[in-house]
Amino acid sequence: MILNVNFYWAVGASIIVSLISFVGIFSLLLTDQLLNRILVFMISFAAGALIGGAFIHLIPEALKQGGSEHVFLFVLLGFVLFFVLERYLYWRHCHEDQCEIHAFTYLNLIGDGIHNFIDGLIIGASFFVDIQLGIVTTTAIILHEIPQEIGDFGILVYGGFGKWKALYCNFLSAVTAIFGTVVGYQYSGRTENLAGFLLPFAAGGFIYIASCDLIPELHKQKDLRTATLSITFFLFGILLMFATKWCHHH
Repeated sequence: MILNVNFYWAVGASIIVSLISFVGIFSLLLTDQLLNRILVFMISFAAGALIGGAFIHLIPEALKQGGSEHVFLFVLLGFVLFFVLERYLYWRHCHEDQCEIHAFTYLNLIGDGIHNFIDGLIIGASFFVDIQLGIVTTTAIILHEIPQEIGDFGILVYGGFGKWKALYCNFLSAVTAIFGTVVGYQYSGRTENLAGFLLPFAAGGFIYIASCDLIPELHKQKDLRTATLSITFFLFGILLMFATKWCHHH
């Protein structure tokens, strides 16, 4: 296939989307004490965004592309595989219940990498059709990615990563969008089959991370005010995912 200007627009758009992962750099302006105080709210927000992203964005989109039986089978597969991965990572890196870095940080990077790859598929396919369509699609993805990347950064720091390492690893998982864009553009006629598998698989992973790793952390907050604010940020994460869905359709 001869590459034209649309391809370069697509790659440029995916690079911009990948750079959104550096939104966590603003945390470098905060003291460690202040960052630790707000981390629980970032985790609450991230849990809501992951749950909302799975049920509001990924699963409905997958249902449009394939049979419901296969979609939910892949959701279950993603959930189970992330459980197995976490058990292995926990066994490999933790001893006597002491973990310098929690296993769910690695799971989140894997899930986010898959999610960003899918975003890249969508960007590539949309620019293949039309530059204007690609710009609209990229804008919608950016609006969706900003809150998610804030939550992802919070997950990595809460799980034991330093600020700079969290930024670096978050960026590496975001770069998969560029590879997804190339695949999506080159094979735009066949991306639905690939995305039809990856979308529910990533959804299952996100559901596992949110329900089995992040929400239990929120239950450890005994202070009523902190618990109430955590619930508020959790619901805000869900509502923001719903808002990005609504904006995309309007």
